[in-house]
Amino acid sequence: MSRARPPVVTATGLTKRFDTTVAVHDVSFTVAGGTVAALVGPPGSGKTTVAGMLLGLVTPTSGTRTVEGRAGAVLDPRGLQPGSTVRGQLRIYAGAAGAPDEQVDALLLRTGLHEVEEQRVRTLTVAQQTRLAAAIALLGDPPVLVLDDPFDQLDAADRSWLADLLRGYTRRGGTAVLTSQSLAAVVPIADQLIVVSEGVVVYQGTPRKLRRSHPDRLIVGASSPIALATALAAYGFTDTVMRSDGRLAVAEAGRKDIENAAVAARVQLTELVPEPVHPDRVLAALTRGGPAPVSPVPTSPYGVPR
Repeated sequence: MSRARPPVVTATGLTKRFDTTVAVHDVSFTVAGGTVAALVGPPGSGKTTVAGMLLGLVTPTSGTRTVEGRAGAVLDPRGLQPGSTVRGQLRIYAGAAGAPDEQVDALLLRTGLHEVEEQRVRTLTVAQQTRLAAAIALLGDPPVLVLDDPFDQLDAADRSWLADLLRGYTRRGGTAVLTSQSLAAVVPIADQLIVVSEGVVVYQGTPRKLRRSHPDRLIVGASSPIALATALAAYGFTDTVMRSDGRLAVAEAGRKDIENAAVAARVQLTELVPEPVHPDRVLAALTRGGPAPVSPVPTSPYGVPR
């Protein structure tokens, strides 16, 4: 039996008030070493404030936070100097972090920025600026990374690149906490989800657990929906919802299971189509900040959570 990894990041009862506004209320979680935790919520939900408190940039009104070791940060906005070259910007921060020039070269190559190292920061695309911010955060090999909305405005290819970077980082023992407005963007990489709405945690757990509570369904048209639902229940498939149009929305059962139940109930099937649940629709249902942006990725509704 594998031993549980000790926590590297701990938040206990974090609360932050700005004048009369409570931005964050009683947020608590732990992040084990070598894992990725994602703070997810719509704009204004408080996730960036939590990230700021973890980094020590925002002072909690109450509650405590503990981060084992130094944390590298990718902030939003990225905090880059427009007139600097890519290499020059990285070398400035390398000097502050006590990192050797060899690490600058290695990070330029690792992030794919070696091809644009003499370009000015102002000429970089959003994706390239995010890569540069990630390279700066990795200087000195910090044991913890805190990334504020790193997937924002990235296309599928750049999201995949960043996910691979974080996987490699955690495989080497690093621990990452990131924020996101999109659940779909983080479920392929996150070991733990912390969904925040109006400053309060409304869900905390694994992507797999969240999927079980919001499963994909098959939409079934039948000559007798009630008889089919009864037969499915007899087979152990009890998560069946009758839609207003008379069709059944069936979870957990496969196509063959439904066909077998229909035969047993002597019911004719007229329709059988999949209805995958998009993670960002789940996010919108969990939060009260308005409709969540629907990300075009991943192609599989919940990605491939680890």
